[in-house]
Amino acid sequence: MSPSNRSVDPADGRRALGDAAAGAPEGRRARAPSVGGPGIWTEAQAESRLRSLELFGMRFGLDRMRRMMTALGSPEQSFEAVHVLGTNGKSSTTRMIAAILERHGLRTGAYLSPHLVSYRERVRVGERELATEAFAASIARASWAAERVNRTLAEDDHVTQFELLTAAALWQMAEQRVDVAVVEAGLGGRYDATSVIEAGVTVLTNVGLEHTRWLGPTIKDIAEEKLAVVMPDAKLVLGAGLPEAAMAVAERVARERGAHIVRPGAGEPGLALLARGAFQRTNFAVARAAAAAHLERARIALSEEAVLAAAAATEVPGRLQLLDGEPPTILDGAHNRDAVDALVASLPEVLGDGPLALVLGVLEDKDAVGMLGVLLPLCERAWFTAPPSSRALSPGALQSLARQLGFQDSACEPRLAQALAQARSWARERGGSVLATGSVYLVGDLLAQIDRSGTLSAPGPHPRGSSR
Repeated sequence: MSPSNRSVDPADGRRALGDAAAGAPEGRRARAPSVGGPGIWTEAQAESRLRSLELFGMRFGLDRMRRMMTALGSPEQSFEAVHVLGTNGKSSTTRMIAAILERHGLRTGAYLSPHLVSYRERVRVGERELATEAFAASIARASWAAERVNRTLAEDDHVTQFELLTAAALWQMAEQRVDVAVVEAGLGGRYDATSVIEAGVTVLTNVGLEHTRWLGPTIKDIAEEKLAVVMPDAKLVLGAGLPEAAMAVAERVARERGAHIVRPGAGEPGLALLARGAFQRTNFAVARAAAAAHLERARIALSEEAVLAAAAATEVPGRLQLLDGEPPTILDGAHNRDAVDALVASLPEVLGDGPLALVLGVLEDKDAVGMLGVLLPLCERAWFTAPPSSRALSPGALQSLARQLGFQDSACEPRLAQALAQARSWARERGGSVLATGSVYLVGDLLAQIDRSGTLSAPGPHPRGSSR
């Protein structure tokens, strides 16, 4: 959609607020409307507002989001969209699609979840996180809309945290006049907050048995829920290796809605990809196909030079992320069996052959036994810890499961930073390496603590054992 077709309501001051937020210096605070009149929000206040909604949990349904969009002036109609669904690889694929499209001259936004350290990470325009004042203005404006919507709902109903974040992201991307938004779904499905967008390109990276309480007990059920969002005449990009039941659903949905299925090519082994891991080559192949599908709809020729530039520049924090110093230490947010399988397959290209220490923390609704079964055979010693979440599985429970699997050499340390420090000390003495994984919350908390101490490295050359 061209800028001239974007809807603007001058009476509510939305455009002026967005322009001020996007252009103000980092140190300034954003002025945004709130119930009762204009107010000033800081980043801390915006984050506090979001955290205050955590206790209310998750509620499916699009009615609240649709009312939010109306209150905000229908920002989701101001740009084209690519919708990224799947069990694993969504964030990486979303970043990669946005990077390719940006290098084709399109002003591109990206909406990601979850974040590692700051909520600001979730909304990117032009491959950059929002400035602090733009983020604060977005949350303030979405909060203003949420309070209006909440007054129209039943007493026990309310706008959720994810809905507020999603509305803020869509509003800010409209304010910054993006041409296309690449939107990562939450759990995905017909009732996910992101499903208010009408995407010309939908991506399904893969389908696994996860979130069965909300999406259904089988692969077929989950695929049905996720693919319910495919629009008529859309391009549907399918990741490699989809289970047969999911593929059958995809083909039927495509037939019913006149959608065109796109199957990506194989990942290129020689591609200079900044993101580490063989699984990222698979993700990039999907991203390339999705970007090409959007460019075709926009009548823009695909540039191989732009694709290669995106591959070489796209960083994915929290996936095979290498820390500074010795011993080699990898943080990875793999939190289910399929993601752990992909992680383990890629470790040889990142770490050496010495003994491996494991730092593991898992949420209670994850397949801890399956994850342990893959990870423990690679490790000589393990430290079991807890991600910073009320849903964390206790370190003692993890240790008990490990012992049932025949693994004895382990310790329980609920404090994440201490668990990592102990594992690194053990590995340093033995010329080994450390892997910390099991949860995005675990990786995010460690990154926040390491960032404060100034010891986190930027992505750099691979250590010994690298194939690059």
